[in-house]
Amino acid sequence: MNTSYDVKIWDIRRKTSGKTPSYIVRWKVGLREKSKTFKTKALAENFLSDLRQAVKKGEPFDLVTGLPQSMAISEADSGPTFFDFARSYMAARWVHSAARTRETMTYALLSLVPVLTKDLPGRPDDEDLRTVLREYAFLPDKRRGELQPDHKAALGWLEAASLSLVDLLEPAVIRSALDAIALRFDGEPAAANTVRRKRAVLHHMLESAVELKKLSANPLHAVKWKPPKTVGTVDPRTVVNPVQVRALLNAVSQVGRTRGPRMVAMFACMYYAALRPEEASGLCRQNCDLPVEGWGLITLEKARPQANKRWTNSGETHDERGLKHRAKDDTREIPIPPVLVATLREHIEKHGAERDGRLFRTSKGQPFSSSAYSAVWREARRLVFTAGHVASPLAARPYDLRHAAVSLWLNAGVPPTEVAQRAGHGVDVLLRVYAKCIEGQRARANEQIAAAL
Repeated sequence: MNTSYDVKIWDIRRKTSGKTPSYIVRWKVGLREKSKTFKTKALAENFLSDLRQAVKKGEPFDLVTGLPQSMAISEADSGPTFFDFARSYMAARWVHSAARTRETMTYALLSLVPVLTKDLPGRPDDEDLRTVLREYAFLPDKRRGELQPDHKAALGWLEAASLSLVDLLEPAVIRSALDAIALRFDGEPAAANTVRRKRAVLHHMLESAVELKKLSANPLHAVKWKPPKTVGTVDPRTVVNPVQVRALLNAVSQVGRTRGPRMVAMFACMYYAALRPEEASGLCRQNCDLPVEGWGLITLEKARPQANKRWTNSGETHDERGLKHRAKDDTREIPIPPVLVATLREHIEKHGAERDGRLFRTSKGQPFSSSAYSAVWREARRLVFTAGHVASPLAARPYDLRHAAVSLWLNAGVPPTEVAQRAGHGVDVLLRVYAKCIEGQRARANEQIAAAL
């Protein structure tokens, strides 16, 4: 006989040995003791209540599973685990996502999957869990390497311990997920933008679960949780003036034997044409109209953003993509001043172009990594700035050259519609992001108020 009516149920026991408390329901069917661990007391109480109701109704309990028939059916129909759904979500989104988007989704799930688990024995180290997720579980089959024995154990533990997706409907569980994305892997508070991106991934994933009928509602809508506020405007302290830019570009040419000189024109494009780094990386000779005199024109077609090889389609560090916020084959025209025309002509004369036309690459034809051009930029700042300015936010990153360019155009009186077109922004985003960098507004406002008074 595989069932028994001899059932004994004990009170819930609270376990505090881990990082967070858990709650254990213990019961006995015949001579066999059973237990189940829950992340919250409410979940444990619901399970305990179901057991007692089954005893009250006189249901037989299975000796193997320890469950009455009604609960065994509900357990089988509870749907996928959070881990299983996360894997299917990543597989469905992979083809349609850029490399950086894949990376963002994965790192959000690295925070969530290890937390949304039951307190089962033999839990691997968190770093081992993240490693098997990053290097195996969330990659397409063709990208996966051979699974090491210790990682195989970690994967098996995750598959057994992952909470059911429907458990996230419990407010305490979804709140633990939100608390997880608010922290870095070392337990310190995460940056506001990081939290915002991770929450966006979780929200989209849960919306997909609702769409696929795996959840009745998005559990994020049921809890009140405020993410840390993000700074949506450019800090005016980062903005350099034209004199400082010329000094910095001259210093770049002095860094290293060949590396710095090959980057001068790239940094010049970020300032005089407001190119993003990935747009400069994708700039080709055929994109540039460089007359001997007067203004030239850059017609941007592609960008080459950098990401880990694990996430790119090509298996290289740079994938060719369309322009940001634009249709796949859309282009963007940027008139460029004579100073940039001359700089690009000199660069082409000295360093030529790659076979595909790319202008900015190493002596071996490879695109510059962000770490390489950031290192050159830091050295140039040390050559030009005082110790106080080096420690300040002034042009701290190469990307700040783009901010300086857009700020210069706006303060020169160029209409926001034209600035937005050249920079590849929407007008509303442009005015919001660069609001603090537009000078002279306060004085004019004071004059108007004074006149009215």
